[in-house]
Amino acid sequence: MSENQFYPDYAILPGEILEFELDSLEMSQKELSNKTGISTKHISNIINGKSPITPDTAILLERVLGKPAHYWLNLEILYQEALARITDKAKLETYSDWVKLFPNNQLKKLGFIANQTTVSDKVNELLRFFGVGSPDDYHNVWGDIVVQYRQDNRAEICPHHSAAWLRAGEIEAHKVITQPYSESGFKLALKEIRNLTREPDPNIFVPKLVEMCANVGVAVVFVPCFSKTGISGATRWLSSDKAIIQLSLRYKTNDHLWFTFFHEAGHILLHGKKSLHIEYNKPTTEIEAEIEANDFAQKQLIPRLIWRQILAQKLYSEQQIKSIAEEIGIAEGIIVGQLQHHKCLPYYKMNHLKVRYTWS
Repeated sequence: MSENQFYPDYAILPGEILEFELDSLEMSQKELSNKTGISTKHISNIINGKSPITPDTAILLERVLGKPAHYWLNLEILYQEALARITDKAKLETYSDWVKLFPNNQLKKLGFIANQTTVSDKVNELLRFFGVGSPDDYHNVWGDIVVQYRQDNRAEICPHHSAAWLRAGEIEAHKVITQPYSESGFKLALKEIRNLTREPDPNIFVPKLVEMCANVGVAVVFVPCFSKTGISGATRWLSSDKAIIQLSLRYKTNDHLWFTFFHEAGHILLHGKKSLHIEYNKPTTEIEAEIEANDFAQKQLIPRLIWRQILAQKLYSEQQIKSIAEEIGIAEGIIVGQLQHHKCLPYYKMNHLKVRYTWS
């Protein structure tokens, strides 16, 4: 969140200060002209705001009036900044509809933007959040995301809410100190991370997960799912040495969390460093990269031979699921989730074997 700063809606002319100084010294503009070599017309223009105080002028004023050159230059800088802010504020006031595109309440609740009352301040908060200079720049930077989501053609999916969620993840990922990315290191880490699936307490496994991934160049961040997004997770690269796995904990169960994590890990290992991959409420059966990531996640969690055995022998009872989970070293809920996904179990059965999470 940006710090609240007050900017006046008026600009003080440097010439007004100059005129005050002359009055206090009982010095006329003509006398100042004689002492500085600056024409009386130019001095008058400075006082009336028609001409700026330049560095050369500031040095001359320093010699004659005693105030340092930087004092006069700062007056000019502050004046020009104030004028620019007044103009900018008036322009931002016209973007009231743009503000409504975003999940402002959720962003405020999570501390990404401050609560503001005027339209211009609300727009300014969002621009700071997205790290862009104007609403047009937002569309230039995030336009591809907007197009990707519009292809879904469903009212409940909002591309701008999704862009906000992704940006929140970037901000959080920048806070995670990572080592340079190591593909071999990440592969080894995934084997250790798999063991974390049996730990039910996120207060224990989340710090370990984040640390293990950070050590091999992957920032794992958790950002609650924003309204009108349906996002479970996303993967992209901040740089050639740092990847992001962003998780929303959308379904709040361990099976979905861990499958999503390994799915995103699959994208990192299989699909290069230029693409953005988003998992949300849309069938992905026809997207090759998503099929590959799903296959990667399933094989990482449940060895292919074991999975075939489960299906072939219909090992769907609670005791069988518990026994297999113990044998292969993963959480019982993950097996339940996969059986439900493959329609081997109804979605209402065995859910007590899953661990549920809540946002603190």
